[in-house]
Amino acid sequence: MKILVTGGAGFVGSFIVDELLKKGHQVTILDNIEPQVHPEGKKPGYLNPLATLITGDVNDANLLNLAVADADVIFHKAAMVGVGQSMYQIARYTKANVMGTATLLDLLANTKHSVKKVIVASSMSTYGEGAYLNTSGERVRPALRGEGQMQRGEWELRDEKTGGELTPVGMTEEDVQYCNSVYAITKKSQEEMVMNVCGAYGINATAFRYFNIYGPRQSLSNPYTGVAAIFMSRIKNDAPPLVFEDGLQSRDFISVHDIVQANMLAMESKSAEGEIFNVGTGRQTTIKKVAEVLADLYGKDIQPDIVGKFRKGDVRHCFADISKIKRKLGFEPPVRFADGMKELTAWAQGETAKDGVDGAVEELKQKKLI
Repeated sequence: MKILVTGGAGFVGSFIVDELLKKGHQVTILDNIEPQVHPEGKKPGYLNPLATLITGDVNDANLLNLAVADADVIFHKAAMVGVGQSMYQIARYTKANVMGTATLLDLLANTKHSVKKVIVASSMSTYGEGAYLNTSGERVRPALRGEGQMQRGEWELRDEKTGGELTPVGMTEEDVQYCNSVYAITKKSQEEMVMNVCGAYGINATAFRYFNIYGPRQSLSNPYTGVAAIFMSRIKNDAPPLVFEDGLQSRDFISVHDIVQANMLAMESKSAEGEIFNVGTGRQTTIKKVAEVLADLYGKDIQPDIVGKFRKGDVRHCFADISKIKRKLGFEPPVRFADGMKELTAWAQGETAKDGVDGAVEELKQKKLI
């Protein structure tokens, strides 16, 4: 098949491109080679030469029309990524994520094309705070922790009636999305626009709510990227990873290779059509553990700096219930956390990492988001 991957020069997109080419498909990439991700706006060395690269923005309708051309399938991965940064670069994130998706869908609605399927990247950030069991065993969705609670260092969520600690449980696709950042709002918008417009025009669509992705090729010089890459950059530069709160907040870390598997299943299975799926491992890992494991694997005696501060809008626990994607697509994430972290560390050994974390934190402080 002929396939377009928007954002195909990026972290996730480039691995999808590689797998598609292995399967014998013809692949076109549309990517703006964003300098925040690709230092100095240079094309990454890992980019597969067998793919056709069109350098440009998804908001450029003429370029996008050229890229779509006779594509059968579109993997829409182009997006700005950064929860904190999105809160003070609102127009930039909205233009890239929402308007970029609108431009793509406008083309599909108003021009002749051969697109039969669109697979869009959404995010776990659209859920907001995670799901929990209260002390009575009832499933609840608490509101974000208040600023007063956070200032007292009371990090865990508690039962409103008994005061007992809540127990985190996995998020399901049926859970209400409580967006608490501009980034989350844009991802929810992308998801809803694709599912609605494609549904109206008879184009099969699938949306993936990715949890915390890590792996090779994640930018080590972008302080707004995933936490594993940010920690890796600090460690390479002999600086302690900065960990907010007490470090015991947890997320669901999934290897980029498992993400690729999910995307291939969605392309090849009719069971994915019109569906929204969580893509995670279904397991919790604390942020502190990620920092400690990476430092140990890199062979450096560096302990994370548990700063005891908090970022506005941060959630305490959020991990995936992946029952649906297992049942419908046969998805099983085979990469173990320990093995995935070893791969990330081995790859990072040969990479340049510009540590921009202090600058990013200072920006958040100036905006009073920390």
